[in-house]
Amino acid sequence: MTFYDLPKEERIQLVAKLNQDIENDLEQKEVKSIETYFSDDDTYIRKTGYLAIGKIFYAQPQLQAVILSTLKKLMQSDDELVRQTVINAAGEIGKFHFEKIQAFMDTGLFDKHHRVRNAVIGSIKKMGECNPVPVLAWAKPYLKHEDKEIRREICHGIELRGRTHPQDILPLLKELEWDDTRRVSDTLIHVLGQIAYKRGCLQTVVNHLNLWQNKELVQKALDEIVDVHHRYKKFAILSQQEAIDYIDANYKV
Repeated sequence: MTFYDLPKEERIQLVAKLNQDIENDLEQKEVKSIETYFSDDDTYIRKTGYLAIGKIFYAQPQLQAVILSTLKKLMQSDDELVRQTVINAAGEIGKFHFEKIQAFMDTGLFDKHHRVRNAVIGSIKKMGECNPVPVLAWAKPYLKHEDKEIRREICHGIELRGRTHPQDILPLLKELEWDDTRRVSDTLIHVLGQIAYKRGCLQTVVNHLNLWQNKELVQKALDEIVDVHHRYKKFAILSQQEAIDYIDANYKV
């Protein structure tokens, strides 16, 4: 029976038990319960586990060193679910203390399993939203990494910050305008589309695209932006026609 198959009262009890078990492990410098929850097949059990780590980290400063050493130990696990959950737990800490968990992100980016690498992308998103300065500074050099998947993952990871503060990530995205790897350029175009339909973002994106030299890529990005305003018309600030009119009036071909 999975987490959400349980009645609400039983879910509340399970979360309380999970939090207490993890706290007990940390106080006793053990990993048995943490490892059990971190390796659970149920996504929501693992999520409750990494959220518990984050809560304890902030609520009980005396356990912070133990938490970091425990996560470091668990990062050596052969189980990709454990490593994935370690990265997600580190991401909770990195929302306000990125310098303490940067090494986990460096390691996770090169993990052999896509689940772990995807956890890095998700963590960059949530950390970048709350703690953009160190996270984006860390991300920038990876945009020039020789491994195309690293460039793609970082591009995807900084997207969420761009939905509210496009000016923060557009200079980083510009680093990829001449990337000749299709997967990277496709992700770049996708990210530009995803940030451009949010409130106040189209203007910032179009103004910045006027500075880009790769006109072929920019045109694809503009086409994606127009299409996104149709696909997400229930959520877009402007109608598709308003987006087209703005681009026509403000993009300098």
